[in-house]
Amino acid sequence: MAEAELQTFTSIMDALVRISSNMKSMEKELRCPVCDEMVKQPILLPCQHSVCLLCAAEVLVQRGYPPPDLPPEPNSPASTPNTRSPRQARKPTPRTPDRLERVLRTVCGTYPGRRRKDTALPPMLFPCSSCQQDVELGEKGLTDCLRNLTLERIVERYRHTVSLGSVAIMCGFCKPPQSLEATKGCADCKSNFCNECFKLYHPWGTPRAQHEHILPTNNFRPKVLTCTEHEQERLQWYCRNCQRLLCPLCKLRRVHHGHKVLPIAQAYQALKDKVNKEVNFILANQETIQIQITQLEAANKQMEANSAVALHQLTHCIRELGAAVAERQGFLALALEGSRRRREDALSAQISERQGLLEHAGLMAYTQELLKETDPPCFVQAARVTHSRLVKAIENLQCFSPSADPSFRHFHLDASKEVKLIHSLEFIRAPLAPVIDTQKTLAYDELFLCWRLPQDSAPAWHFSVEYQRRAGGAAATWGGTRSPNASTAWLRLDEVRGTNAVIDRLQIDSVYVLRVRGCNKAGFGEYSEDVYLHTPPAPVLSFSLDSRWGLHADRLALGRGQTYARSVPGLSLLQAANRTLTSCHLTSDLLVADLSVTQGRHYWACSVEPGSYLVKVGVGQEAKLQEWFHLPQDMASPRCDPDSGHDSGAEDGQDSPPFCFLTMGMGKILLPQGHGHTQSQGDSHSHGGVHSHGSSNSNLPHPHTAPLPPRLGVCLDCDKGRVTFYDAHSLRILWEGHMDCSAPVCPAFCFIGGGALQLQDLVANRNIEEPPPRRVTIQTCATNLSK
Repeated sequence: MAEAELQTFTSIMDALVRISSNMKSMEKELRCPVCDEMVKQPILLPCQHSVCLLCAAEVLVQRGYPPPDLPPEPNSPASTPNTRSPRQARKPTPRTPDRLERVLRTVCGTYPGRRRKDTALPPMLFPCSSCQQDVELGEKGLTDCLRNLTLERIVERYRHTVSLGSVAIMCGFCKPPQSLEATKGCADCKSNFCNECFKLYHPWGTPRAQHEHILPTNNFRPKVLTCTEHEQERLQWYCRNCQRLLCPLCKLRRVHHGHKVLPIAQAYQALKDKVNKEVNFILANQETIQIQITQLEAANKQMEANSAVALHQLTHCIRELGAAVAERQGFLALALEGSRRRREDALSAQISERQGLLEHAGLMAYTQELLKETDPPCFVQAARVTHSRLVKAIENLQCFSPSADPSFRHFHLDASKEVKLIHSLEFIRAPLAPVIDTQKTLAYDELFLCWRLPQDSAPAWHFSVEYQRRAGGAAATWGGTRSPNASTAWLRLDEVRGTNAVIDRLQIDSVYVLRVRGCNKAGFGEYSEDVYLHTPPAPVLSFSLDSRWGLHADRLALGRGQTYARSVPGLSLLQAANRTLTSCHLTSDLLVADLSVTQGRHYWACSVEPGSYLVKVGVGQEAKLQEWFHLPQDMASPRCDPDSGHDSGAEDGQDSPPFCFLTMGMGKILLPQGHGHTQSQGDSHSHGGVHSHGSSNSNLPHPHTAPLPPRLGVCLDCDKGRVTFYDAHSLRILWEGHMDCSAPVCPAFCFIGGGALQLQDLVANRNIEEPPPRRVTIQTCATNLSK
């Protein structure tokens, strides 16, 4: 029997110790982020973080806000004269706690108080330490913040579990030193009592006898949460839009009109189910958490080892740098010593020479003895050398200068640049995120991506370009909702040299997202911002301008490669303008492509110079274009064609016209309203650049102009007889028309006045001297957290 009781006691103690250890592990969750102690009277900030009420008040006062009105915490069972304790003297309730009072005296000097006519204070901003942001409290400040009763209950259970009942709570009304241990607590009086004091302060037959008594506690809380704006109103509703608890009166406000307001019980059950599901998911993945903890611990150990290796390399590098400096110092010192010796030898020789010129020494003594010679032949023979020496000595004496410069100005070492470099020594850094050049990056027959590194970036050895096709065309990214499976695997071009890359083998009418990052000895840097490129809606048609017909040498010039054309006023136009003062007869120059198509879908792009007077871009039947060119008409009045049928209305009955052009000029583009053959027909027969509307078209909406895009795209669908004009940069549809494609059609361009046009070059024809990059597929491991 004793052994069974001992085992029971042991198991109970083990359970208590285990519960105590679990409770201790969550202690950091119960600490106030301001005072780093257990929270006392925690309030819930709008950012959903909890702080002590007194700590929040201190922070606001230190930031210069008026002191808040804190709720009193009575230490007696009553706060009115009628219910005051007979044992206790009458004491006024302090307006602020002692700790807050000290802060007020330090910051404000005196308690500032409030005046009735004070203007409305600006919203208070509380610096939340948890989210590192300023949280707006509203006009009422801390009064609008609800008390976190749940956190208070958890703290109370934590204190009770950790202490294991060893700390006794004493009665608050027994006179010392006969203080007894409290046996009851009053939720209404918010005080602890022994049996005698409880009977004394709660006499039978009085309202105080109806107070709710609870176990002794050091943290009394309100029984229920009440509204901060409407006293004694319980919070019975929850607004999902505002994420706030509401009382019945708050629910009637206009600010919550149209919001989804739920009963508090429903919101409680829904949130509790979510929390339980999340907790169960975490508990079900304990092995994964342990694996991740093991990986993090291994990474921490690896980090320590790598930091030691890096420190060793740093020390070795600094030593090598010091050795190189010392070696260089020795070399420079030897050079300085050699120069000193050479100068010393030169000056010593010059001193010896000057000493020989003294009266009784050296050369002068020898010369005086030589002058004593009386034999002429012998004197002449011996004195010639002496004479040369004396002449040279006299020259040196008259033009005296030291044979060596005694100063060492040229041996002063300027190490300011090197010192600056040493001060700027840093660890190697990976390249910064490249900046995509959106002006040069484009999608045509292939994708051409161009980028540059920021000025303060470390150099890159090579770059890695990654691209990914987004399924679903333009709807996958341009305003559409992209599903998780709407993208394919990332593809990569490795070791790209230079600052541009070409990506081929693309799908038409698809959106590609591209990014690039640099690499050097420090590894890969950050990715650039994603750039989205939309491939053309049809295969690209490659052609050149045909110079065999439609070319006037005095008004139209083609560039090399037959992809550039410029129209200038010719001599005939200048002469015509010179003969008249009232009007000028405009002439047009027509250019067509050197090929024609009869079926399929085709796309091409061109750029029109913004300063062009009038330019028309489109397509037309080759036979009709040749007929129109060989029989030119007055371009200012296309109605003069007797076979057009425009005036009679016969042409309006045709299904599709043989031409479809879009007119642009002076930085603008004329966009006829709507889609259909009527609008395109009116445009196709207005070759003079003026959109004519006959009587049959008077009920159509008026056309409007739009800015000329940098590049204009044209898509021809021969099977459907439809021509679509795009902004080639974003592939935004500008206008759509219809035409007759029963005969061969070809791209055509018409100049009226001065202008210039450039066909878009194929990306494949660009000269990019780079080795072919390696294309690999990036394998991504996605972790599915849902069951």
